[in-house]
Amino acid sequence: MSLFFHTSGRGPDLLLIHGWGMNGDVWEGLLPALEPHFRVTIVDLPGHGRSVDDFDEFTLPTLAADIADIAPDHASIVGWSLGGQIATQFALDYPQRINKLTLVASSPRFVRSDDWPNGVAPEVLNGFAEGLISDFQATLRRFIAIQAMGSEHAREQQRDLRERVFRHGKPQLRALEGGLQLLQHTDLRPQLSRLDCDTLLISGEHDALFRLAAAQQTLPLIPHATLNIIKGAGHAPFLSHPDVFLHSLTQFLQQNTP
Repeated sequence: MSLFFHTSGRGPDLLLIHGWGMNGDVWEGLLPALEPHFRVTIVDLPGHGRSVDDFDEFTLPTLAADIADIAPDHASIVGWSLGGQIATQFALDYPQRINKLTLVASSPRFVRSDDWPNGVAPEVLNGFAEGLISDFQATLRRFIAIQAMGSEHAREQQRDLRERVFRHGKPQLRALEGGLQLLQHTDLRPQLSRLDCDTLLISGEHDALFRLAAAQQTLPLIPHATLNIIKGAGHAPFLSHPDVFLHSLTQFLQQNTP
């Protein structure tokens, strides 16, 4: 599998991983602020954006291995939503190759269960799975609406995400189905204690997919973690509140590791 990636800027390496159904362009608004301080790599996951080659599997280990093929050594990695789960798997599988880890609106388990009461109701993601079969473009638009839900800038955020998701053509249906299965079934909680890098959780105050209570429950599961809540933000705080997001991210990345 050959992934599309693009690198720009100069400084310590920083790799950005997008979420379900999107592509690397979702980060483009941050690049002018990041490039003077970091060498930034954006990537399109298999079946998304410009990564159009066929792929065998869409699992967290295989996706982490795909990222390992293009990731600079000792890079800090930022993962949003599903991209955060992939970044976490990368940190678990390749601990010697990661500097710092930032998980943006990314839950170790997205679906609600008896021991995870603040997750998303299973029927919500089941509905998306059914919608992919009948009209996957409409399903993506509904998912974008949920991502913007609760944000102070929901309308602008939905417009930006809708424009970027189809900019390089349609995501492959197999990739969307595989990613949705990961969102439905992944539970990384038992493995989080093995994370050995400094970790920042960034969560939107009104996120409907990774709720504030779930973020607070995740924090003690990760040994070297801090949590920053962005007030007024939904599931994509880097779009709705880019200045606050950038301040949180760069402050964390530029801190010296004890």
